[in-house]
Amino acid sequence: MTIRIGIDLGGTKTEAIALDLGGQELARERVATAKGSYEGTIATIKGLVEGLESRLGATATVGIGIPGTVSPRTGLVKNANSTWLIGKPLDRDLEDALGRPVRLANDADCFALSEATDGAGTGFPTVFGVILGTGVGGGIVAHGRLLNGPNSIAGEWGHNPLPWPEDAERPGPACYCGRSGCIETFLSGPGLARDHGGGLTAEQIAVSGDPRAEAALARYEQRLARALAAIINVIDPHVIVLGGGLSKLERLYANVPALWGRFVFSDHVDTLLRPPVHGDSSGVRGAAWLWPAIISEMN
Repeated sequence: MTIRIGIDLGGTKTEAIALDLGGQELARERVATAKGSYEGTIATIKGLVEGLESRLGATATVGIGIPGTVSPRTGLVKNANSTWLIGKPLDRDLEDALGRPVRLANDADCFALSEATDGAGTGFPTVFGVILGTGVGGGIVAHGRLLNGPNSIAGEWGHNPLPWPEDAERPGPACYCGRSGCIETFLSGPGLARDHGGGLTAEQIAVSGDPRAEAALARYEQRLARALAAIINVIDPHVIVLGGGLSKLERLYANVPALWGRFVFSDHVDTLLRPPVHGDSSGVRGAAWLWPAIISEMN
């Protein structure tokens, strides 16, 4: 094994990266996600891995970030907003397809690991990595290590209720998890589009500039401030790094910290809010790093 491949299995795109043993990027490829098709997902990942290996003339370890997690009890995928993965033995099926061991982790965990290692969280004792994309997730890195509990759900803030809801926010939109008013239903890209209500995507709202879009973005910032304030109250991270497509909204980095102080239980808030150094899809690098740097020690 001379290279590491990371896969970021997103709701709309599936991205692959190949890194050398020093962490330098060798190649990257992005394709559309096979939405709704489990077999198509397996085939897409297999094709990306084989394509990169053929292009680079090398064999790789494979780490994959998924929008959910593998249950320690059943070995099956749970909590995935790409619902066609739920209840499937994804790691075992990918090992059969690729003929080698693979490692899976939550996509937000991979993002947090990437940015804590050599990104916007470098040098900070505690990092909360956030995904604001098709779904909303989070990962926690403390002193260089991912926090991983017995339920494999550390950082799953997206399926907590929106904190300090206003009257118009109750009970909130229905969520695929079976509840209503989850943070994800407000702060995901589809959630922003729903709140705007004008038929625009989150990307179009971000650049529209009209009063309706501005009002939707102002509500988004206020909700994000409340949601992150609850995280600060519990974890007190040194830095929060935003990822996913909505992390490209530059206005968030000034406006949200200006709002969250009234909700944080402290006389001051020194937590930093930063954009990702490695872009909105930084998690693909973290997926590659699910394998150790010294490949010869793998087992």
